[in-house]
Amino acid sequence: MSDTEEKAGALQVFEKEPSSGLVSLAYIIYALHGFSALTGVMTPAFVVTAFLTGWPSIIAVILSYAKKDDARGTYLESHFEWMITTFWYAAVAIIISFLLMITVLGLPLAFVVIVFTGLWVLYRITRGIFALMDEQPLPAD
Repeated sequence: MSDTEEKAGALQVFEKEPSSGLVSLAYIIYALHGFSALTGVMTPAFVVTAFLTGWPSIIAVILSYAKKDDARGTYLESHFEWMITTFWYAAVAIIISFLLMITVLGLPLAFVVIVFTGLWVLYRITRGIFALMDEQPLPAD
């Protein structure tokens, strides 16, 4: 297989282009999630707890669910799924950390889980925004 064929195979072709309103909404969703996460960085709250319990992030995940069908067949479909998945994986990590907090031995591990999940959330938001600016899809989880 030649280099040209490999590059062509790596490019993903989408059925349609997203509307400018849907692209703007994706930016708004990332901004809402980012605002919630940064609130956790700038306050005594953890990034992940602010991300999961902050109203902006809850509104963003609801918008992601409401508009993901409108994005079907475009590169934005992966962005809506990316943020929905990020939200729910972070929620599971927090539940696990709360269960770990029940035991004294699990308390340090719970802290580590929360910190790493917070960093992961920040990474996912940042990676998503950069992919959105480049009009690129995100990998499936």
